[in-house]
Amino acid sequence: MRKIQEILRLHFEQKLGQRQIARSASVSQSTVHEYLARFQAAGLQWPLDEEWDEQRLEAALFPPGQAPCQPPRRTLPDFAKVRQELEQHRELTIELLWEEYRQQQPDGYCYSRFCKLYRHWKKRQDVVLRQDHRPGEKLFLDWAGATLPIHHRDGSVTQAPLFVSALGVSSYTYAEAVTDQQMANWLKVQMNALEFYDGCPQLLIPDNTKTGVTRACIYEPDLNPTYQEFAIHYGVAVMPARPRKPRDKAKVESAVQVVQRWIVMRLRHRRFFSVREANEAIRELLTYLNNRPFRKRRDECRASLFAKIDRPALKPLPAERYDLSLWAQARVNIDYHVAYDGNWYSVPYSLTGQQVEVRSTPTTVEIFHRGQRVASHLRSRERNKPVTQNEHRPKSHQAHLEWPPSRIVHWAAQVGANTAQLVQRILDDKPHPEMGYRACLGIIRLAQKYSPSRMENAAERAVLTGAVSYKSVESILRNRLDSQPSTSPPPARPSPDHENLRGPEYFQ
Repeated sequence: MRKIQEILRLHFEQKLGQRQIARSASVSQSTVHEYLARFQAAGLQWPLDEEWDEQRLEAALFPPGQAPCQPPRRTLPDFAKVRQELEQHRELTIELLWEEYRQQQPDGYCYSRFCKLYRHWKKRQDVVLRQDHRPGEKLFLDWAGATLPIHHRDGSVTQAPLFVSALGVSSYTYAEAVTDQQMANWLKVQMNALEFYDGCPQLLIPDNTKTGVTRACIYEPDLNPTYQEFAIHYGVAVMPARPRKPRDKAKVESAVQVVQRWIVMRLRHRRFFSVREANEAIRELLTYLNNRPFRKRRDECRASLFAKIDRPALKPLPAERYDLSLWAQARVNIDYHVAYDGNWYSVPYSLTGQQVEVRSTPTTVEIFHRGQRVASHLRSRERNKPVTQNEHRPKSHQAHLEWPPSRIVHWAAQVGANTAQLVQRILDDKPHPEMGYRACLGIIRLAQKYSPSRMENAAERAVLTGAVSYKSVESILRNRLDSQPSTSPPPARPSPDHENLRGPEYFQ
């Protein structure tokens, strides 16, 4: 009705033409003509009296009998149910839901109108809480979806993930490429980010990545022990975003988009041969990005807001950098060793079968049980190597390992000289003497089962024939071959001289 009154005022008081009135009132010329015609047909005079309100003027211009025919209203779909169905069934499409709606309402809306109404309804439902950030309070962290290709000399190409962080008030942004998203790099990039900001915020807001959160939960997420120790060192608290709630860290989501557009896309034509080279290029563009004026506030940028608002509110960095250590859980094996990083580390044998925690640094591996350290080892960089402390073994194992080869030879000499010679031969043939201990002990026990004299004869026969093993000696005694006279094997026949025979010097 205010449009009609404005049209009447411009016509009667300003004496404007219909085209000028249409442009001024932002309506069509036909609408201006219709309203003026209806005003004259109703027999009204301008200016109207004060008792003419909007409802009375509308009733006079648009009598009930002359009201335009409205199209019949169709039944609106149940959009709440439509949204619920789409969230529950991943493969469900809105087109199928529209077809089911038309089966129930044959005169319902067409597909395009159905989609448009659903979008309008959803927009009204998805209201967003505007977050007010306090200076130096929150630092938002995330991995970008884009990666940077790293070209190697062998022709292979690997994709380097991109870490992005942003402060709450100023949106001051930091980005860094790394080789992977494992715990070591996850903590390293955060240390670099805090040094880039030259201070510590009160809260770190990461995603529910496995490197930071052991078990995701809306109410009480479990932090990784290594990440928790990192937070304690820097005096910050970690508050992960809720699962599948990216708006909890909308600042860094926006920063990721900006980094991908203004840094990654600017580097798309460059070839990098190392992550270090890529980070040098990123640092140059970060300076440009943080000093780039805002579109709606040309006199401000991220760097100026950071220096003015966020930087004074940050806490100082600790005196020393965090000593990068990783935590893991493991169970003690039956051999009282814990498997970690491809090697085995010993613990006291009384902890066999217990659950322990392993804390590793670049140089050491420490093992904790119920919060107390029970073992500490130098970290081995080899593979499949046991790292054992002798005091972790039971007394019986320590005594067994203290057996020297001469002790077993001495036991065998009590049976006879031939048995001692056989045992010595077995120990000499093994790469390590301990590998022959069991066979030697078995031979000594054979002397107790049969007799020392038969054992001596069997040992002599085994040495002469070269059958120096427990099974061969046991077979000689079982088949009574020790009672037969032992003869030396005939000497090997020399090879005949022939022009087609190649001598040993040929293979040298």
